[in-house]
Amino acid sequence: LQKSLNETFGADKYSEARKEVLTNMFSRPMQMAVYFCTGVLKDERLFRHYALNVPFYTHFTSPIRRYADVLVHRLLSASLGASSPIKMEKEAIQRQADHCNDRKMASKRVQELSADLFFAVFVRVRA
Repeated sequence: LQKSLNETFGADKYSEARKEVLTNMFSRPMQMAVYFCTGVLKDERLFRHYALNVPFYTHFTSPIRRYADVLVHRLLSASLGASSPIKMEKEAIQRQADHCNDRKMASKRVQELSADLFFAVFVRVRA
């Protein structure tokens, strides 16, 4: 998608803005990734990553960014035997994942509403 957008728009002064707006619009309907505890899911097909087409997938970034990443780091470290096991039941881990998902969705919604507001102000000022 990104390659198509880059090739479609010219090099005029508005091309970058058009590409940015369309990229934002195209990505909104895409399903967001969710955190979950594998121990509470019975169907292993839910572990797969659709876009990468891999059956088992985990994702995390630097543990200084989000609590969910701290939790994933701890769980992976324990599962690899590099640290002691986590003393949390799988249901408690799932509750943490649900909370992280809720906060991530709320943050995304606020970001979208903020962008909509500033776009509306921009259009109104320019009209």
